[in-house]
Amino acid sequence: MGLEKLHPFDAGKWGKVINFLKEDKLIADDVIVQAREATEQDLLVVHTRRYLNRLKRKVLRPLRTQTGGTIMAGKLAIERGWAINVGGGFHHCSSDKGGGFCAYADITLAIKFLFERMEGVSKATIIDLDAHQGNGHERDFMEDSRVYIMDVYNRYIYPGDGFAKRAIKRKIELDWGTEDTEYLQKVKTHVEGALNEVKPDIIIYNAGTDVLDGDPLGGLAISPQGIIERDLIVFRAARKHRIPILMVTSGGYQKRTARIIADSIVNLHNLGLIDKELVCGEAENPKVELIIREGKK
Repeated sequence: MGLEKLHPFDAGKWGKVINFLKEDKLIADDVIVQAREATEQDLLVVHTRRYLNRLKRKVLRPLRTQTGGTIMAGKLAIERGWAINVGGGFHHCSSDKGGGFCAYADITLAIKFLFERMEGVSKATIIDLDAHQGNGHERDFMEDSRVYIMDVYNRYIYPGDGFAKRAIKRKIELDWGTEDTEYLQKVKTHVEGALNEVKPDIIIYNAGTDVLDGDPLGGLAISPQGIIERDLIVFRAARKHRIPILMVTSGGYQKRTARIIADSIVNLHNLGLIDKELVCGEAENPKVELIIREGKK
């Protein structure tokens, strides 16, 4: 669709992640849940009609499909204990304004759908570890006490949205060139702190890989292994606290990013953190427990 001409990153990133996971024999076509394009009615749950009418809708169809994937993955996370949308994480878009390559507020939409349509889901925690401040969902949930936001980002780069920062309950601002040791220590400390402070019904994990050393927009210096370790920290914390988790992949602007995302997902699987039966068996959501019991009949 020519999207790669509109932004600096590899527009084939998401397909490459899927292909790497197939090569690694982790997934096959018959076990992938295909994302459905978010409809206008879906989008109007959050966005104003005026905002949607301003968009060039045809060009943005791939982003609507990723947005539909995030909404679907939220439901799957509640039902199964975890879900990963290989895409999504458009955290600069709010209900009435896009920004930073983000046209639809998929994180906001997923949470609102869960609050409105999934019984027993009334609190959510967003753990945003993309290199940029997640000002879109912050603006959307500014006055909503049901949503706890933790955001770790480079303080010197886009968007620098001072108003949106008021919505962040746990704010960790990083300096240029922050490396693995400091980064991982802060992530571990604050993820644990956030989940001890409020126990949500779901975690939305915005797992941007633009923290990678050499990323043209992120300005941080995290190694590939550091990103894999970071994802492990978040999923282990979700397991420990028995909270369903939805992961979206967000920013990441280098050719090697797809391989790192795939390696991280394989690592989570190898360590049993995204093994369906194990994760669901430890979740405390009654819908998850029901699925486990039915599956064992």
